[in-house]
Amino acid sequence: MSDRRPNVVVFFTDQQRFDTTGVHGNPCGLTPNFDRVAMEGTHAKLAFTPQPVCGPARGVLQTGKYATCVGTYRNAVVLPKEHKTMAHYFNENGYYTGYIGKWHLGSTRHAVPKEERGEYQYWLGANALEATSQAYETLVYDNEDNPVHLPGYRVDALTDAAIRFMDQNKDKLFFLFLSFLEPHFQNSNDSFPAPDVYANQPAGYMPPDLGALGGTSWQHLPGYYGMVRRLDEAFGRVLDALKSLHLSEDTIVLFTTDHGNHFKTRNAEYKRSCHESSIRIPMAFTGGPFTGGGCLREMVSLVDIAPTLLDACQIPVPEDMQGHSILPLLGGRKTDWDQEIFVQISEVQVGRAIRTKRWKYSVEALDKDPIRDSCSDTYTETFLYDLEHDPYELHNLIHSEAHREVCHILAAKLKARMVRAGEKEPVILEAEKKPEGQLKVFEGEEEL
Repeated sequence: MSDRRPNVVVFFTDQQRFDTTGVHGNPCGLTPNFDRVAMEGTHAKLAFTPQPVCGPARGVLQTGKYATCVGTYRNAVVLPKEHKTMAHYFNENGYYTGYIGKWHLGSTRHAVPKEERGEYQYWLGANALEATSQAYETLVYDNEDNPVHLPGYRVDALTDAAIRFMDQNKDKLFFLFLSFLEPHFQNSNDSFPAPDVYANQPAGYMPPDLGALGGTSWQHLPGYYGMVRRLDEAFGRVLDALKSLHLSEDTIVLFTTDHGNHFKTRNAEYKRSCHESSIRIPMAFTGGPFTGGGCLREMVSLVDIAPTLLDACQIPVPEDMQGHSILPLLGGRKTDWDQEIFVQISEVQVGRAIRTKRWKYSVEALDKDPIRDSCSDTYTETFLYDLEHDPYELHNLIHSEAHREVCHILAAKLKARMVRAGEKEPVILEAEKKPEGQLKVFEGEEEL
């Protein structure tokens, strides 16, 4: 590692389940490059999105603030100018910033007006890449809003553009955000179009939650896995390009996604729920201080990414960011880390959830419009899962009399996290409780 500050590349996928990766137990060999980075770099084994839908998650990631704080609590909301993105801070500190791919924080479906690009200097993107392109027809827009058609499968087309960017700017400090659509479904026909070489191959592995609940997984998982496989190949190409440019040691690379995919098992579409399949995501870093950082025991959120990358590049973290740098976690140096993940849910419900190492607890504002309303004064308990004994969330305990005290404790934790995120403390109405067979929570268990 040289004395200069590191470059940064964010490799950002869309709607990728954490258990598509080998380090999370997928046996299909889809992600050898991610798995290598996770083992040799820093693996956030327990990583989550604080908002399981595209636009809100991206607003959180870019600003280091929760979606309701920024205002991007649902899709089709423009990122307000008063909330600075990572690009603002990297620009101010001598970096050349570039954005390639899907944005989803602008006012149009196609070209993004310059004033809505979060201050990224180089631009080759589209607001809704799913609206401007198909798997083998990639259309993005340059700095001057000129349409640019890129050849190849969409993942490869954007990766080629990213490699060109790195090569052309190898003598500069650069921050590159590479944002894919895959493995998100193609909206126009509700399909998961893998590259031709992987089309129609059997999935080979069905995650237990999908096997139990069905949804569209039997139809869509083969294509989804093919998309994941090609993304990982592209990730390897980015790493190879950095190596050939002699930039590997001088570049921090982050691989992560905006949210997961439950294949219509939890509601009528693919995300927007409190379940692990929606909120748990893959996340690994390499380069700079992250090389050899090991596997983190703590739970990490997308809201922590902006402060982490700024901190890793010796840029002061703004006081108004609500996330925290994970650098002190490397090597186990920090012990006073949050013991729960806070999640806001929109578009199908006005919901809030908290996830501890053992418990998942979720509430919903039953009288609110999930598009018009970002929050509520009153919520009702809807889900409680014991992740230690029910990791695939197949048995909702919210009505269990034996778990009444667990709900009380988690409700208090959830209220506290809502207040910390800038919301008013709400009233949480208790779900009806009743005896459920032999279930019993022993003293002290509710704290786990």
